Amino acid sequence: MNLKNGPQTPSPRTIRILFVCHGNICRSTMSEFIMKDIVSKQGLLEHFHIESSATHTDEIWNGVGSPVYPPARAKLREHGIGTDDNELGVSEKRARLTSRGDYDKFDFIIGMDRANMRDLERLFGGDPDKKLYKMLDFTDRDGDVADPWYTGNFDATWRDCSEGCHGLFRQILTDPVYAKELSDADNDSEWFDEEKDHGLIHDDFPKG
Repeated sequence: MNLKNGPQTPSPRTIRILFVCHGNICRSTMSEFIMKDIVSKQGLLEHFHIESSATHTDEIWNGVGSPVYPPARAKLREHGIGTDDNELGVSEKRARLTSRGDYDKFDFIIGMDRANMRDLERLFGGDPDKKLYKMLDFTDRDGDVADPWYTGNFDATWRDCSEGCHGLFRQILTDPVYAKELSDADNDSEWFDEEKDHGLIHDDFPKG
């Protein structure tokens, strides 16, 4: 899948990504920390700003958001994310509500399912800058990331979110403008080479 409208970067050399789901305690939160893990292992964490948020206030009480849902946190730990040596902020994460101002702050705003996309388009009054994507847009599959709050299937959630995040990262690395920005940021011309295979150094795609 090609990026819709090129980068909409609000600050030089920082790529800003917001993952969104209904409550911001399972799918979008897992995606946030999977993506942070990917860019960290590529040595690019300082060039990305990655967050997640909710479309509804179900997990926000008196202005205080719930932490990562324990089964989601356990699944992250199973894959080495949120551990003592790779914490990435998992323990401090609290659910927050998506705001209208987020549209101008982020380059990519990624919902998990069709309901999320409808809520986001309603909140933002459309998508004039072509920033809204659905998670599985970055994979070779169509459809939604099912909510494990209802399905209980956190293996499927991990697979979908991991595959989507890896696909997004590959799209960024192979997009000429973003790749050039990362090259300029690192002052390393090897990052931007149209003939080079921009493969992941650490690719833990679910197999099978």
